[in-house]
Amino acid sequence: MDMATNSPLDSLWTEYGRAFAAWDDLTLARWLAQTLGQFEGRAWRLSHPLVGAYRLAAQVAHGRQIWHQRLATAPAAYASASCCRAPFLPLLTRDVRTEGLICQHCNEVLVPFDELSAELCAVLEPWAKAYEPVHAVAHWDDRQRKRSGNYDAAFENAALSAEKLLATAGRDLAPKLLDSYAALIWEDQDECLEVRPEDVAV
Repeated sequence: MDMATNSPLDSLWTEYGRAFAAWDDLTLARWLAQTLGQFEGRAWRLSHPLVGAYRLAAQVAHGRQIWHQRLATAPAAYASASCCRAPFLPLLTRDVRTEGLICQHCNEVLVPFDELSAELCAVLEPWAKAYEPVHAVAHWDDRQRKRSGNYDAAFENAALSAEKLLATAGRDLAPKLLDSYAALIWEDQDECLEVRPEDVAV
């Protein structure tokens, strides 16, 4: 398990992850399978505490290749991911158009955008295209900031737009993906625009 970074927050999450690292393989596999059962049929916020705990446990499990050992059986509704053979648990982010859906077990691309169904592409693409210029405001260079006339106001407007777009993802888009997947996690924050999960009402 490689979770060490220089960020104080990442160091804290590394500390949290030690609880799962101390578990034996069978206990870890059973907990993951049981938690997947709780996830089934719902779209979950990325910030949800249970999702956070699952992501930490999944990192430990991926490092040990728990799912390859078949120590526990995932609920039948979950297909096997082609990237790491763990249960199919996708993350929907603002980068879906370029990165597709992300695997919550190995953090690789689980489903490239061009492999999503036409129906899903039709609802996700306009949303992702609308989000791109909004998020870009956080990364404007000095020339763009000066040209805006009031960067603070532009940043605040972008943050408000991001809140609405993220709420749309959780309220309208994520349920549509549940027609194709057993469960789904959706990104409910934008650190670059200082949008926190509590700012996103669905």
